[in-house]
Amino acid sequence: MKIRDVLIIGAGAAGSTAAFHLAKAGRTVTLLEMNAQECLKPCGGGMASAVQKWFPFDLMPVVDEVINRVDFSWNLADPIVAELPGASPFWIVRREKLDAFLSKKAIEAGAEMLRPFKVIRVEKLGEYWQVVNSIGEHLEAKVVIIADGSESPWPYKFGLGPPKQHHAFTTSVRIERRGNLKQGTTKFEFGLVKHGFAWSFPLDGGVNIGIGSFIGKNATDRQVVLDKLLPSLGFDPKEGKQKDGLLRVWNGHHPLNSHGLIAIGDAASLCDPFLAEGLRPALLSGYEAACSINNWLEGDNTDLNDYTKTMKEKWGDSMAWGRRIAQVFYRFPKVGYQLGIKRPTAPQRIAEILSGKMGYGDIAARVIRRLLFSAPK
Repeated sequence: MKIRDVLIIGAGAAGSTAAFHLAKAGRTVTLLEMNAQECLKPCGGGMASAVQKWFPFDLMPVVDEVINRVDFSWNLADPIVAELPGASPFWIVRREKLDAFLSKKAIEAGAEMLRPFKVIRVEKLGEYWQVVNSIGEHLEAKVVIIADGSESPWPYKFGLGPPKQHHAFTTSVRIERRGNLKQGTTKFEFGLVKHGFAWSFPLDGGVNIGIGSFIGKNATDRQVVLDKLLPSLGFDPKEGKQKDGLLRVWNGHHPLNSHGLIAIGDAASLCDPFLAEGLRPALLSGYEAACSINNWLEGDNTDLNDYTKTMKEKWGDSMAWGRRIAQVFYRFPKVGYQLGIKRPTAPQRIAEILSGKMGYGDIAARVIRRLLFSAPK
């Protein structure tokens, strides 16, 4: 049997990024994708333009809109506007388009794609890992990357990521017209959603709308929110393709690798616990996983532990502060909006976080102290 260097479970943004960099380095890589063809992924699709630094090719062909302004509101009123820094600070993409683009780049670099390939078993056999699909086909490799999203069963099985997952309850809506969203502008609404917020991201000829609830164990009544939110954006309350989901968000520092096994993207619970940004950590983790695996296969490292360490330093440390902010902000959202959004410097700080120029650690101590001292007793 052919022994590959790397098998990657999931050909989304994270998995395809890892596949591209590994194939480019000359590794034998196979992407395993359960869906027979690209399917609609009505997530927000927002990502900082800073992700470009992880790719040697231009990402602009898949960018639907460049965002330079963010509008905030409380119960569709009390507006605040933030101008984003830089020439193209925040991008909106259609996830299915981005995923297809990245997987195509990976294949052009030499990676193999097998689809549909639904993985039902992953196990260590001697010095190699074996992956088995739903019809009994099996493949072996030196390394397996887990990149199959928030519903992946494999991280928990192998002790990767948080043993107790924290989920955001989400509803995504894709509408193929613009409504009243202005060019280059995205919206965040903080008053309609209990323990969370709603977002509206413009696309070329459409819009991605989302609702996220970040603390507590109960999902928001989506239709109650949409009945108010969608008309404010120029849409019918029942319009668009809707999808509910559970999004794994960052929940503490935990190992993201073991011997020959790495978790990346949503499967590794890397999503921002405050603003729900998932694409930047997906692309970052795909890149860093590829670097770590390549060094290990070269014999430069004795294990893959540098991946967990790097993700802690480059992402996790900021998310630890983001989690603390979220726990306070979403428990007292009205106070949070007044003190965390309406302060003169606050919108610009959030804009800098969205654009990747600042981390939560840069603002956390002041924000948390301000929110706690002003929270209802």
